Amino acid sequence: MPPKPGSGRRRPRDAGFTARMGGARRPVRSERLRTPAPVFKRRMPSKRGAMEQPNARQDGEGPLTPVFWLVLGLTGVAAGLSGVVLMSLLFHVEAVAFPGSGSYLANVADASGIRRVNSLLIAGMLGGIAIYLLRRYTPGEKTDLDDIVWTASGELSFRRCLGTAVISEVVIGLGASLGREAASKLMGGAFGSVLGGRFGLTAEQRRLLIACGGGAGLACVYNVPLGGAFFTAEILLGTTSLTTLLPALACSALATMTAWIYLPNRATYLDIPAYPFSASLLIWALLAGPFLGLAATGYIRVIGWLSHHRVPGAGALLAPIAAFGVLGLIGIRYPQLFGNGHGLAAPAFLGLGSAGLLLTLALLKPIVTALCLGSGVSGGLFTPVLSSGAAFGAGTGILWTQFWPGSPVGAFAMVAAAAAIGSSMQAPLTGLALVLELTHGGFAILVAMIAATVAATVVVRRLDGYSIYSARLPARTRTTAPAEPPGLAS
Repeated sequence: MPPKPGSGRRRPRDAGFTARMGGARRPVRSERLRTPAPVFKRRMPSKRGAMEQPNARQDGEGPLTPVFWLVLGLTGVAAGLSGVVLMSLLFHVEAVAFPGSGSYLANVADASGIRRVNSLLIAGMLGGIAIYLLRRYTPGEKTDLDDIVWTASGELSFRRCLGTAVISEVVIGLGASLGREAASKLMGGAFGSVLGGRFGLTAEQRRLLIACGGGAGLACVYNVPLGGAFFTAEILLGTTSLTTLLPALACSALATMTAWIYLPNRATYLDIPAYPFSASLLIWALLAGPFLGLAATGYIRVIGWLSHHRVPGAGALLAPIAAFGVLGLIGIRYPQLFGNGHGLAAPAFLGLGSAGLLLTLALLKPIVTALCLGSGVSGGLFTPVLSSGAAFGAGTGILWTQFWPGSPVGAFAMVAAAAAIGSSMQAPLTGLALVLELTHGGFAILVAMIAATVAATVVVRRLDGYSIYSARLPARTRTTAPAEPPGLAS
């Protein structure tokens, strides 16, 4: 029985004890049993435990040992270097496909319609052949980073991850409407998997390492170390405990700094003004948030269906040609749809463009991205979703200011972008952090961004609950299905 107050009996310092909260007894692990153990062995005079603080309570099954920190550092550097190589490949393919002295979107717009269509048809042929060969010669090898982290079921195949990443960047450089971060995220996780095995880390430590490597891969290509760390903690690991956040922050920061040897140390979207807050913007955010959540729910369902019904066998040779060909034809009129969406989001954040054009692009971008993803080619959805949200925000913002003037159009784009990506990822903190870091602005309108993001995320969670990551998980088989806690099968 627990000692009575004032009895003089002391709880053992190096064992678990029972805490009383509202009359209920709850076991609390002693911080003196952490691995590695703290330097100071004695508790505070109150005899209360340091691990009673919720985020510091859990040591986890993957202790942060000195060897783990060493491997984490190597993973961060490897993720940064792989991000450099992949971005270099992407930029060189872009330069060959659409040469010119301007931005990628400007060069695409200057190219003839025939060149745009041909570029995507070449992307479809290369992508189709490469996917077919990869499936044939690496059967059963895993590249589903999210699935492995969430279910602790196996290791990533480095060679298949490398092949998938290279294919992804090549077709995106040629114009495919997919996010460029998927390749670097995959390679960051693959390096974590390989290094964790080489250094003999436990299965749980390797799982943590793969997650940190994945977040670091995203962080380094967009120069968003905080967003990458939140991505690791909030999405991949689902916890903000110290044992998660500390390695996630360290790995993302290391990868980002390493990538500075080639990638610029600046915001991804440049010259975004410091937009002021207004009541008009807040009211619009509260109204737009639920609509964005409803749209995200439907789109996530479409992505899940396409991911599960990809063309099998030899059909994979033709599916990318057909999908990319459709994009090429649409791109004759709307070159903004080419690539990951940077060229669409950037002018929206600056408040440029007409309402009709922006809203048309906000509708078309998700459609062509779904086509590209459904063709079987690997790619990300982060920037395509963010750019669609930005275009929607700017387009509706132009119309809104006709009735309630006073707010810059770019502010609506930033609010909608945060709500679109935060709700689609089911990770509001990550969505907000990414938009702030990508633009190096938005702090004055953060309350409006939060309002829209919360409203949109609540709608997605209430209606369905899937995200652009959980919707793409591969189907389980009888031989690969792990034990599942009650409630997760729904």
